[in-house]
Amino acid sequence: AGETTHSNATHLVIDTFEHPRRGYFLRASDLGLAEAGSDADMPVVVSDGEFALSEDVMAAELFAERAVELADGSTVTVKTSLTLLRESAHEYDMDTYAEHCGIPKATIIDLAKKYASHGRKAAVNCHGGMMSGNGFYAAFGVQMLNLLAANYNMKGGSAVGGGTYKGTGEGPRYDLANFPGKRGPQGVFLSRSRFPYEKSSEYQRKVAAGENPYPAKAPWRSLAPPTLTEHLPSALDGYPYPIKAVIGCMANPIYGQAGLKGVVVDKLKDPKRLGLFVAIDGFINETNRYADYIVPDSVMYEVWGFAGSWKGTLGKLTTACWPVVEPRQQKTAEGEPVSMDSFFIAVAKRLGLPGFGDNAIPDANGHLHPLNRAEDYYLRAAANIAFQEAPLPEANENDVAHSGIAPLLPKLERTLKADERSRVAYLYARGGRFEDASEHFVGQHLKRQWKETLCVYNEAVGTSIDTTNGLPNRGVPCHSLPQMANKQPMREIFSEQEWPLLAFSFKSNLMNSYAIGNERLRMIKPYNPVQMHRQDAERFGIQHGDTIRIESPGGSVVGLALVSESVVPGALGIEHGYGHKDLGATPHIIDGEPQPDMPWMRAGININDLGFKDPTRAVDGTWLEPISGASVRQGLPVKVSRV
Repeated sequence: AGETTHSNATHLVIDTFEHPRRGYFLRASDLGLAEAGSDADMPVVVSDGEFALSEDVMAAELFAERAVELADGSTVTVKTSLTLLRESAHEYDMDTYAEHCGIPKATIIDLAKKYASHGRKAAVNCHGGMMSGNGFYAAFGVQMLNLLAANYNMKGGSAVGGGTYKGTGEGPRYDLANFPGKRGPQGVFLSRSRFPYEKSSEYQRKVAAGENPYPAKAPWRSLAPPTLTEHLPSALDGYPYPIKAVIGCMANPIYGQAGLKGVVVDKLKDPKRLGLFVAIDGFINETNRYADYIVPDSVMYEVWGFAGSWKGTLGKLTTACWPVVEPRQQKTAEGEPVSMDSFFIAVAKRLGLPGFGDNAIPDANGHLHPLNRAEDYYLRAAANIAFQEAPLPEANENDVAHSGIAPLLPKLERTLKADERSRVAYLYARGGRFEDASEHFVGQHLKRQWKETLCVYNEAVGTSIDTTNGLPNRGVPCHSLPQMANKQPMREIFSEQEWPLLAFSFKSNLMNSYAIGNERLRMIKPYNPVQMHRQDAERFGIQHGDTIRIESPGGSVVGLALVSESVVPGALGIEHGYGHKDLGATPHIIDGEPQPDMPWMRAGININDLGFKDPTRAVDGTWLEPISGASVRQGLPVKVSRV
């Protein structure tokens, strides 16, 4: 009572390994008290020493372990979620944890005491540092600290973000999610994501032949969203199926994914593996240089679009952009700039696809409106945003004059209904829609709250199967050393004797993956020296400012040593955003005209050139985190030498 969140800490989990219900919550149907899957089939807890349904009691035991006879006559062991978490935490002692992470035991204990001493006004967070070979459970463990502190939805605690004003779905003015004749995607994702391997034809064939269906030919990740880390390698190797064509929009995975270059480049160039590669981009980059066709695209300040914010923003917001700069590329016959939007519209109309042309976008009254230009879509999305919840005010003359949106007004007149134009103008005059900061909190609680059950034990994870070995995944955070696809520790394959250092990347405070083309930013920081601890520099005979070669199982780069104590011993820190091989770094010949050579565009190094193919996989792929399929770019084994 009085809490802003709730968890499943007291829910009982069936923990008998050989039982078919292992990993599932003990529910009323297991005890014969409800029909399976019905609203009455609630999780079971222990309250006042007796089994009870979770929604029938106000308090239950946090730690409990019991044997229980199910309605089918079988006997199983059940444990609360928190009991399973405690058991997982106690699988290693503090000395082992300290050894594995390189942080003294006393420091860990002191930090834990400080964290706990602040009650609900302390929070932890994690981002790119979890892109490692044990990242899923590491991130799960970090976020569990917020749950244990009960700080969710609290001022000073952890927030899930304010969310966005979504304009591109079913909105109050237009339905931009549905249209007459719509067809959705079917089948299995190339990344083998969000689809159980156990429902695949491969699994069924093996079972029918009396074979052990595990391991699968390559990992299937039923919990993960579709990930680009698996798309290209899987497609080019034809597993789960080959493809005939790829359309890449502003995509540069060869630069952005550790080790991908060595896995896919030769195959990308083989027309027997990929018949057509169309890229849409404003630049020639490390990936689309292998495309059959490059469709020019607009760049920042030339495009339509909407964006939300990261979870740290407490209020609801959506930013809105429109082409304030005229794109430099050619125009279509209709006078529209050649871009991703105009290309898709033209191709769809040429193919006669539904959802494009004069009768494409339904409004709230069921009337259809055209989709012939980019603004036909984006301005109607803006109308949805402007009319969500309480509609925005109408723009006045000062709004138009001070914001510079006067050039946009003719498009509003041409596209929108009379009662929409001024409110959409108000939206663009302010660069989007933003909830007032005064509305972020209600007393000590956040206004925008996480309402779902917080998981001490995640049933979806705990009942999923690791397709590399047929064993269930763990439903609570657990510790392991970084692993390869077959769950073999990375250091068993790439020993510390041969590869004594671990390379990691970090986000630049200036550069991103394409900002090297910005001259003003290059003037501030033209390259990225490699951060190395003094002890390692002494060990390998390297001095501050030396040119060094960094080698990994997948490649090598040459950089400049920045010797300090800014990283821990045994680590090399590489700032991301440098080390381009294209994006202007290579002088191509276009229509017989050589492009200028710009050596400053290839300054510095890219950690992803040190990535490598996972040698434990049957289907080629880079080193990926086992559960999520995220690219591993933290903790790459390397060695270093002075050039």
